[in-house]
Amino acid sequence: MNQIAQEPDSELPAQNLSGAQIAAFFDVDNTIMRGASIYHLARGLFARGILTPRDLADYAITQGKFLISGKENLTDMAKVTENALSFVRDRSVEELATLAEEIYDDIMEDKVWPGTVQLAHAHRAAGHQVWLVSAAPIELAQVIATKLGLTGAVATVSEIIDGKYTGNLKSEPMHGPQKAQAVIDLAKSHNLDLARSFAYSDSHNDIPLLTSVGHPTAVNPDAQLRELAQTHSWPIHDFRREHLVKRYAVPAATTALALIGAGAGMAVAAMRRSRSKDS
Repeated sequence: MNQIAQEPDSELPAQNLSGAQIAAFFDVDNTIMRGASIYHLARGLFARGILTPRDLADYAITQGKFLISGKENLTDMAKVTENALSFVRDRSVEELATLAEEIYDDIMEDKVWPGTVQLAHAHRAAGHQVWLVSAAPIELAQVIATKLGLTGAVATVSEIIDGKYTGNLKSEPMHGPQKAQAVIDLAKSHNLDLARSFAYSDSHNDIPLLTSVGHPTAVNPDAQLRELAQTHSWPIHDFRREHLVKRYAVPAATTALALIGAGAGMAVAAMRRSRSKDS
């Protein structure tokens, strides 16, 4: 049977200081925090007048689908990541890092799953390295890692020339197989023992990440990942407890539908304003 756990594992292996190190790798969206981190970033940028209503509508529709299904769509997430580059073009690295930190404090801090953070801190207490592995922009992922007291992050990297973003990706978005390769690269550069290391995710899209380590764990899993975890007796940590269903699950679905409707409404309004200006 699979382990259904609500608290961090009480006994984690101690770090072997004489050899390769143990690490724990955490996905971000719906694993560390509820919803898509890049959507929360978009909300903050919209509030600061950096994103247009049409931009936010695109993010809202993707976030709504994510909340309803509980899993990310790789095509949608890649599109969102690429669209995000349009608003950082010609902006400095320092500006985006500052904005990401402000928006984390304003919006994202309340979205983190306390149980997952406890898992991450349990690994830190055991002397393990703890890395976020995310499709979000690296600047945002690094802010989240720093705020949570983790080792660092690997994430989607944008092209930067002379300290400013060009609007292009430097490499592929950090999805699926790219996450597994990033972990392998980290193991080489940081002397990590992947056979003794851990990985945590909510999505079946992260199966390459989960199977790249010796201790895969499902957190708030989608249906396909739950089935796989049960088949292979992987631990399952589900922090969507029954007493939170009324507070989060039902409102989340309602909010998701509202987001889709609001997003479509904002897109229509933006197009009407655009047409009126052209006429």
